[in-house]
Formats: sequence, structure tokens, C-alpha cells
Amino acid sequence: SAPALDIRVGTVVKCWEHPEAEKLYCEEIDIGEEAGPRTIASGLRPFYASADDIRGRKVLIFANLKARTMQGFKSCGMVLCASNADHTVVKLLEVPPGAKNGDRVAFGDLPVVPPAAPSAVQKKKLLEKVIGFLKTDGDGVATVLGKKFALAAGPVTAPGMPDAAIS
Repeated sequence: SAPALDIRVGTVVKCWEHPEAEKLYCEEIDIGEEAGPRTIASGLRPFYASADDIRGRKVLIFANLKARTMQGFKSCGMVLCASNADHTVVKLLEVPPGAKNGDRVAFGDLPVVPPAAPSAVQKKKLLEKVIGFLKTDGDGVATVLGKKFALAAGPVTAPGMPDAAIS
């Protein structure tokens, strides 16, 4: 069976360069949980020159990934981005104005599963099963299995990135 896709809106409240890994940013992302912001390590540093370019942005994260330690930093989720075929251009997905922290993405008429615990799914297993089905359409709208990522506030997009992979 396919793993549950628990993708939620969050705001990057803190972002800094990982002191020992040149490709990693360390982030604290508020996804509306009582426990406070999640810590997440992302490989966005080669694509965003400054942590200031990410800090304060609304993002989408896989919220039900098993926590893992990356270069000594506990990462409890994964920030979703669009990328071109050779992974030389990577951009954060654009969350529509009005989306709130904790809003969950629905996928057309696919059933919305209940939120899973953060430790529910191993990243490798999730990516093996779904990564080939996550992409933007010809208009740059995020989709899975051809179903658009839907938030009450509107579609999730990757401007200037039609037919791109999402990871």
C-alpha cells in the first residue's frame, strides 16, 4: 500500500547555515503544532544564496517522515521543492496567499488520510513509492498522480517550472 502523504503548510521561522555541511540549511518551521516548530535540514543552500531568502517564507513539508539526524542535526520532515531534470535549478513550491500553518494538502478526489505521527514513514520508503508521481503540470501547478495539490487558499505552484520534478 502507498504511504500516507501528510503534506502541510509551514512558515520558516528560523534558518541558518549548517556549520559543518556546505549544502545544508537548518530550519525551524512552524506547522501549527502545539509542540512548536519542527527542526528540518534541507539541501537548499546551493540554490538560495542566503538564509534570509528562505526565512519567513511559507513552505510545504512532508510532515510524517521518520526523524533522522543529518550531520548532527535532527531533521523532522522534508521541505518540498520543484527541480529541473538535471537538478541544477531548485525552487521552493509557492504556497498560495491565505494558506495557514498546519493546513493540509488534499489531492483532487484522492482520500485525505488522517495525520500520521512524525515518525510514521521512512524518507527512503516514501520517496521510492511516490517521488516519480510528484511533478508540476504544464502550468507549473504541483500534482501527484495528475491530481493537483489543493489548499483551501488555492493551488500550489512552482512559477517558471512547468513539467518539473517535485522532491
